[in-house]
Amino acid sequence: MIPQRTNTVVVGAGQAGLAMSAHLRDNDIDHVVLERDTIAERWRNARWDSLVMNGPAWHDRFPAREFSSDPDGFPGKDEVTAYFEDFAKQIECPLHCGVEVTDTVALPEGGYQVTTSQGVIHADHVVAATGPFQIPVFPPIVPEGVVTQIHSFDYHNPEQLEDGAVMVVGAGSSGSQIADELLRSGRDVYLSIGPHDRPPRSYRGKDFVWWLGTLGKWQMKTPPAGKEHVTIAVSGAYGGKTVDFRKFADRGMVLLGMTGAYDNGRLAIADDLVKNIADGDANHLSLLAEADAYVEANGLDLPLEEDAKIIGPDPECLTHPIREIDLAERGIKTIIWATGYVQDFSWLKVDAFDDSGKPAHDRGVAKADGIYFLGLPWLSMRGSSFIWGVWEDAKYLASHIAHRT
Repeated sequence: MIPQRTNTVVVGAGQAGLAMSAHLRDNDIDHVVLERDTIAERWRNARWDSLVMNGPAWHDRFPAREFSSDPDGFPGKDEVTAYFEDFAKQIECPLHCGVEVTDTVALPEGGYQVTTSQGVIHADHVVAATGPFQIPVFPPIVPEGVVTQIHSFDYHNPEQLEDGAVMVVGAGSSGSQIADELLRSGRDVYLSIGPHDRPPRSYRGKDFVWWLGTLGKWQMKTPPAGKEHVTIAVSGAYGGKTVDFRKFADRGMVLLGMTGAYDNGRLAIADDLVKNIADGDANHLSLLAEADAYVEANGLDLPLEEDAKIIGPDPECLTHPIREIDLAERGIKTIIWATGYVQDFSWLKVDAFDDSGKPAHDRGVAKADGIYFLGLPWLSMRGSSFIWGVWEDAKYLASHIAHRT
């Protein structure tokens, strides 16, 4: 049974909710964590079967618990799920699964009434720890019935798809990894590529996450101008390799620019592939240059890796970009939209949002007293939506709540 009264209600039992619970417990703050599904539901059921973490286990974890596997390896989704389950037991998390929050309103006397599928809770504070992956974005470009269309949210493995070529739209971490897996399975694959960053998996013996920390990039407070919505093409799959779209093309993948309008069986393709690939290459080389400068300035004994700077020759799909795709002619039977998500705070009916409907907050502290956001990208820094980053943000928010209690 859920309690009728508590100091803090935490909504969501993913990495954000569990980190929040750990720090509230450390501050002796009475609280509950409500989860409409199960612990780490997104890792458990909203990812493809072969997914591994994009960062090594030594980095992508809570400081309070290590993974049991190789620290330099990339844990699979089942291991990540087990990690969070074990962590919830470790901190004795006051967790209630199968409880959906349907409504949260401010009370005249102060605090909040949280209405759930199992009753009502009164609380002084509410933490929205539902993360950034709420509602899949499914662009209404291709009419229903033309081909099978699914979001990456619903993709599990190549065997679930009907025979035929596959078009993957979106080349961030999800899209590039899914396209790679489909190519390895023997499928004909078309990958629609938008603006992206393309860091090296590792350089001079250090993983790129180490370089981001060493160069101060994880702690950046705001994204660079024009980079607010740029995705990152990085992967821990197959032991962890740098995502190189030219190598994908060398193996037979067809690279495309961004997907445009549909008309009578044909998809228009934007004339931006060359620029998007060039910008990704520039991002790759700039990080290598910064790393080299840091090594030299600090006299570090890290081996040279000149091969990492070699950009291969352009494949035909770059020298002669395709501007239109006839789906039937190409044998494309499935489109996978790896086009991200939008957040859903429809259950939070309080004055905590700006005019565009986005959370209005300062480091997760909402403009409405007693309301907090956690786990969102760039909440306080670039690393805020990562496991280790959400830990730091949760510590700050728990301290804020403690000072109010």
